[in-house]
Amino acid sequence: MSIEANASPAASDSLFRNRFYQTILISNIFLQIGIWVRNFAILMFVTEKTNNDPLAISLISVVEFAPIFVFGFIGGAFADRWRPKRTMIWCDFLSAVSVFAVLITLLFESWETVYLATFVSAILSQFSQPSVMKMFKQHIHPDKVQQGMALFQSLMAIFMILGPSLGIFAYHHFGIYVSIGVMGVAFLISALVLFRLPPDAEEKQVEKRESKIMKELADGFRYVWNNPTLRVLGATFAIAGFAVGIVQTLGIFVVTERLGKPKEFLQFLLIANGIAMLIGGALVMSFAKKIAPQVLLAIGILVSGLCIFGIGWSTSIPLTITLQFINGLTLPCIQIGINTMILKWTEQAFVGRVNGVLSPMFTGMMVIMMSLAGVLKKLFPLTGIYSTSGLVMLLGALILVPIFKNKPKEENAAAAAVEPETP
Repeated sequence: MSIEANASPAASDSLFRNRFYQTILISNIFLQIGIWVRNFAILMFVTEKTNNDPLAISLISVVEFAPIFVFGFIGGAFADRWRPKRTMIWCDFLSAVSVFAVLITLLFESWETVYLATFVSAILSQFSQPSVMKMFKQHIHPDKVQQGMALFQSLMAIFMILGPSLGIFAYHHFGIYVSIGVMGVAFLISALVLFRLPPDAEEKQVEKRESKIMKELADGFRYVWNNPTLRVLGATFAIAGFAVGIVQTLGIFVVTERLGKPKEFLQFLLIANGIAMLIGGALVMSFAKKIAPQVLLAIGILVSGLCIFGIGWSTSIPLTITLQFINGLTLPCIQIGINTMILKWTEQAFVGRVNGVLSPMFTGMMVIMMSLAGVLKKLFPLTGIYSTSGLVMLLGALILVPIFKNKPKEENAAAAAVEPETP
């Protein structure tokens, strides 16, 4: 029997009774605490140390996003080689070690090493995240995957609302040393919690040791290319990254130019977005079984595109906040749809590599367009940039239409098993 067949619980079992799911949720709470304290404490620290130097501040984003693009492919391939439980524990443990190493260097007045904490953590996450996806495939029944992803997304939304305040509070009340100590402890606790995970399933390791890593990387690309559903998903990833990257850094200009408000008003748009994401995740959980993930993804991208278009043209504060809220409602549809499709249309042995191939497509396009956003802003009006981004998102929704009726192999097999025989 396959690993999935042995490991996946029955569809009727509650997610909260699933030992794997319990452990991942608890671990992720500590991870999110560490990540958000890291992001905002380091941002405040660097801003203060460099007297608001734009280059030093932008370097934080570079060390956070660059590893995703560079190491995403490699991390996915190694995640398929290594045992996922062991990989996740080691990644969190090494993140904690790197943070404590940075704390020691800070005591000797070498403040630039704070970048290292973000850089190392971002690299290790490219090995850990595909391993989480592999264990989802092993331990969550296919009928529960979309619901499980919805709850996972809701937890992320909670930290999108609370995380910035948590990081800023830690820095302003306790300083950089305690903040970095909190990061290290949070990563370490996450690693310890992961020991509760079920044992890694025994797989045939002989072939993996004999094969070359470059061949496995190439196999991952071929797997995505030869799968019509994953191929379309890859194109959608790139298109969404292009559109999101264009507007990601321009929200401040919506506030100052279109709404005529000071830049601090941006926080209210972000809060509206975060609250909506939390509600959206709960809504998706309620109808997760009733809608195909590719349809869910298309709906999310379609509505998001229309909202981006409207935000770019709106000069009304209530309308802009409403559109931002609606956009936040649909973001869980996009994230949950993507992750569910990867899990349902990918064989166990390729989950890491498929994740490693598709994720950098989105991140790479997003980083490229983020770097060009400032130039585009000087050349084109804000309404034109947001209109283009919205239209590109609509294109991403349209290319999903041909795969609306596609079903993963296990669903086709199940349908065939219950179909009555013709006389």
